[in-house]
Amino acid sequence: MSDRISDFHAIIPAGGIGSRLWPLSRADAPKFLHDLTGSGQSLLRDTWDRLEPLTGPDRIAVVTGRAHRAAVEAQLPGIPDRNVVLESEPRDSTAAIGLAAAILHRREPDVIVGSFAADHVIRVPHLFEWAVRQAVAVAREGYISTIGIPPTEPSVGFGYIRKSDELIIEGAPEAAKVERFIEKPDLETARMYFADRSYLWNAGMFISRADVLLDAIAATEPELHAGLLELAEAWDDRDQRGPAVDRIWPQLKKIAIDYSVAEPVAAAGRLAVIPGHFDWDDVGDFASLAKLNSSGRKNDLAILGENARILSDAASGIVVSQTSRVISLIGVKDIVVVDTPDALLVTTSENAQRVKGVVDALKLTGRGDVL
Repeated sequence: MSDRISDFHAIIPAGGIGSRLWPLSRADAPKFLHDLTGSGQSLLRDTWDRLEPLTGPDRIAVVTGRAHRAAVEAQLPGIPDRNVVLESEPRDSTAAIGLAAAILHRREPDVIVGSFAADHVIRVPHLFEWAVRQAVAVAREGYISTIGIPPTEPSVGFGYIRKSDELIIEGAPEAAKVERFIEKPDLETARMYFADRSYLWNAGMFISRADVLLDAIAATEPELHAGLLELAEAWDDRDQRGPAVDRIWPQLKKIAIDYSVAEPVAAAGRLAVIPGHFDWDDVGDFASLAKLNSSGRKNDLAILGENARILSDAASGIVVSQTSRVISLIGVKDIVVVDTPDALLVTTSENAQRVKGVVDALKLTGRGDVL
């Protein structure tokens, strides 16, 4: 499977601050710029390295904020300048992915695009590659395809996809139609989904012909679609790009691609899913980060930080250290400690999803200096 896919172009949306990973993840250093697994490189670089064998270095576009351009280009020195798509401000995933698709469609009308988040952890790359190749085969038939992950546990942290009838498409033996998308469930419902093999985790990966994706946006959000096409028309002219972005981008509707495209296309019977049999996690909170970290372990304690100075006795959980401070943990279970120069977080794995509430509270109280 080492041959590149000639009509395929990858899109990496690199936005968001990962608020459930505060204070490690910040507005100026979001989680995709961090090494969160001990691999020695950032999640963004890991994403690039997974996609490059499928596309080549000239066929990966990254959509990111203007403030992150220098960091992105430093981590991806092989990316062509024309493939760095800069947002003046966050407008959610439909605008980000749709703009990249519209730009690529103008350059190459028959292109198939695939969107893959910059901050996910994926292991067993050959299985990822096999899933993407199946999704591309399905996309060639006019479907929008996604990759769903067979659940490994009853999780309340992920949305779900329910698959229905199998599709008969050459090159995609595991393809099936999507019946519907489901928001993050409660634990009892998650247990039911886990026992039913027709439910998959929604990994937020979408593969489609660019024209099909843009038509789907036009059907539900015509004004947003018109703005994206106008931006794409001006994009490759440097004199026109800046004024067009300043005029159009702030007016684009904020809406996730799950709502603008995936759900309505599924209802119309034109969304397909491929099971992804690789290890996957969206690193949504410190509890998942503790499970993922495979290096720096001391008994049941995961440790991240090059110069971490940790003393532990009968302790479990995770410590993330960005200081030289000695941190001592004695007899605490499933603890989460994140120590940065200007902020300290202490919680438990059970409450890790609630960290986002701290970020919201800091915004309300005007403490943007630590965000």
